[in-house]
Amino acid sequence: MAEITNIRSPRAKAARRLVKRAFRDRDRAFLAEGPQAVREALAVEGATVELFATAEAWTRHADIVGAAAAAGVPVHRASGEVMAELTQTVTPQGIVAVCRFVHIPLTEAVPSGARLVAVLAHVRDPGNAGTVLRTADAAGADAVVFSGASVDPYNGKCVRASAGSLFHLPVATGVPVAEAVRQVREAGLRVLAADGAGTRTLDDADLTRPTAWVFGNEAWGLPAELLDLADEVVRVPIYGRAESLNLATAAGVCLYASARVQRQTLHAVEEPTTRRG
Repeated sequence: MAEITNIRSPRAKAARRLVKRAFRDRDRAFLAEGPQAVREALAVEGATVELFATAEAWTRHADIVGAAAAAGVPVHRASGEVMAELTQTVTPQGIVAVCRFVHIPLTEAVPSGARLVAVLAHVRDPGNAGTVLRTADAAGADAVVFSGASVDPYNGKCVRASAGSLFHLPVATGVPVAEAVRQVREAGLRVLAADGAGTRTLDDADLTRPTAWVFGNEAWGLPAELLDLADEVVRVPIYGRAESLNLATAAGVCLYASARVQRQTLHAVEEPTTRRG
């Protein structure tokens, strides 16, 4: 197999332009960098368009290359120089996949029966957004909703920070926050806004019901008009001397608090049935 050594080659050039959002939106495709993200992409049928790997990565990650080939995904060997142009990290891991957009409509992402949803309102930092996505996945959330004013979930840094979770749970994008709130309420969820201005702390909040958490901008939180959309505004208590928590950490605390209480409530309901059996 011939190695792609020129970034101006048609295949490499077409992939390289996906670094820019305008081309991602036009092609409805994005780049997933690194073995973890690529493995998760390949696990989703039809998500991976093609794969690029350096000679070293081809050998090191032979399982990924084999899985791609078995799925009929074209695999291209690329030089280190070309790979450096396709990636946005200081030390590339030598393997990149071109993937199709994986988001779905809001109504499909948050159907009736959903119990835990994260809504990102005006979240601009891609690292924070990707970390929230990863945390929501780990906490067993049903979906993550990106508002239209939030970062593109297909931004390279966001994809890397999600560590493959972008391919695990339903994601809706470009949704006005008011529309997201309306949909989650129709699905039966209570809306809690996480904000330092909350009159109730997380320790005191009722987390037993299905919940959609709304998280705001890293710098200024949630504006008054978005706080007004929530059923309740809840703050994470600060027990030490820190001034605040960053967005991703606060989101993780809130999502896991809800997940823990919901699981305890579910087990409490199931236990008597098990004993009767």
